[in-house]
Amino acid sequence: MQDSDRLIRWLIVLGAVCLALFPLAGSTFYLQLLTKIMIMAIFAMSLDLIVGYTGLVSLGQSAYFGFAAYMLALASPKGAAASLWLTLPGALAATAALSLAIGLLVLRTAGIYFIMVTLAFAQMLYYLFHDTGLGGGSDGIYIHVRPSLALGDFNPVNLADHTHFYYLVFALMLGAYLLLRAVIASPFGRVLVAIRENPVRVRSLGFQVFNYKLGAFVLAGTLAGLAGYLSACQFGFVNPEILSWHYSGIVLMMLLLGGMGRLYGAVIGAFAFILVQELFSLEALFGDFARRWQLSMGVFIVLVVLLLPRGLSDLVERLGRGAAKRAAG
Repeated sequence: MQDSDRLIRWLIVLGAVCLALFPLAGSTFYLQLLTKIMIMAIFAMSLDLIVGYTGLVSLGQSAYFGFAAYMLALASPKGAAASLWLTLPGALAATAALSLAIGLLVLRTAGIYFIMVTLAFAQMLYYLFHDTGLGGGSDGIYIHVRPSLALGDFNPVNLADHTHFYYLVFALMLGAYLLLRAVIASPFGRVLVAIRENPVRVRSLGFQVFNYKLGAFVLAGTLAGLAGYLSACQFGFVNPEILSWHYSGIVLMMLLLGGMGRLYGAVIGAFAFILVQELFSLEALFGDFARRWQLSMGVFIVLVVLLLPRGLSDLVERLGRGAAKRAAG
């Protein structure tokens, strides 16, 4: 089993190296596509912390994704670049405060009630930005210039350059992965996993279950906000749709595809979901049926869930175990 885990770690390192080298060979289109996927991977990992490791199924993760995106849009001056050094910490702090306020309320529920209450809060934010002029209504807000990392006359990274922005997103995705991995391996993370398995027993041992859940909830919301901030940077536009329930559903499907309770499974799920979506949308391969890619995508997800109940990451682990057995034999 140790050989299998070692092989999986090497595969993760190999994947990270391939992503780091991709700008040397990729076109602008694929560079932007992979940037989008890595942003969604951060989003998926944030949800995996509370769903896969803590056992809290939420349909409101889009609230924090969209809220941070709007924070950037509202803080960006027209025709000029906002400072990333100010707007990113500000957006994350505001998102953390929002997730703390919501978490204090929703974590008093459980099961289906928790799912519905998280969905309700996300919808409340959706209608706040959709039905008022605060966020430009249904038309949304444009961000004309990406944030700047300039410190006076020194500008180490130009985010208007697609390659520079790609590497920023790559570094933040890698940082989010390592952070969550450290959290999960810590005593705090072990308690979260125990809460997922048996919260009553954990409570009987003297742990403050509510506080642990709240800590995980706030961290997950803040990381979802990071993904939303980066998404707003990339596309230069935010509208209320990114706060809607279907965005939470999409990231949950990514977890189903990749496998819950494995951080690299969330990353695999994000890559698989978006790349398969792009594949089914190719008219050169599927003709007029490409316009109905949602049907093909639905069939694909159903097949993965039926054949690989633990997601695509389970296939990776099976291959790792098989390779380890062949090496031992």
